[in-house]
Amino acid sequence: MQQKQKFKIVSSKKTRYLLPNILTLGGVCLGISSIKFSIDGNYSLAVTLILFAAILDALDGRIARLIKGTSEFGKELDSLTDFVSFGIAPVFILYFWELNNYGKLGWAIALVYSVCCVLRLARFNLTKNDEDQEWKNNFFEGIPSPAGGLLILAPLIYELSNLDINFNFKDFTPYFTILIALLLVSKIPTLSLKKISISSKATIFLLLTAGMIFIALLFYTFITLLIFTFVYLISIPVSIFLFKNQQKKNSLKISDEDHEDIL
Repeated sequence: MQQKQKFKIVSSKKTRYLLPNILTLGGVCLGISSIKFSIDGNYSLAVTLILFAAILDALDGRIARLIKGTSEFGKELDSLTDFVSFGIAPVFILYFWELNNYGKLGWAIALVYSVCCVLRLARFNLTKNDEDQEWKNNFFEGIPSPAGGLLILAPLIYELSNLDINFNFKDFTPYFTILIALLLVSKIPTLSLKKISISSKATIFLLLTAGMIFIALLFYTFITLLIFTFVYLISIPVSIFLFKNQQKKNSLKISDEDHEDIL
């Protein structure tokens, strides 16, 4: 008698690929939903959804590597999700909030940012470092799209934070958006935390810091995001210095090896 086969969506050996992809799809749903809430004028919720999308984007890749669930499908899905959640949604929020007041120019600025984001993602997918340049994996080329998506929202986040420091950040929205768009496609090195290893002794301090950040985001969401924006912008010159220093060390190492081969 023939044994009935159980219905399976995916084979048991492939189930580990589901969780990262589910997180990725969750991110794109959050990004699209943020556009809807910005149309409704609920900008605080729209920005919050972009924040959650960025958190999911940071988690899906790490979880995939942790459970050995990486795949080419997941890589392409992640890039498409990044474009929707950080290349389209944030600039639409900004457009409905302020850029629409500039007419055709405002829409042109929104298009420029989206084009720069998709170019940045295409370049990222094609970038592969040689074995002697693995140290470059600690750096991004240009700012990553999730960071860019949150950075361009800084003028809106400033307004939502209700800070009163006698500075009208809103008037700088078009210029700031163009600046972030250029940083996306630039070759400026920025820090990547993907390859950084943490010692067991520092784990407790990392968890404590993560808990404090979570509490700050929970009770002081927009002020905390504004601080993160400022800190990230300050970190760019530091990233350039670290990149140049590491590049110099690597060049000296290669020259020493070549010298030994000659001898």
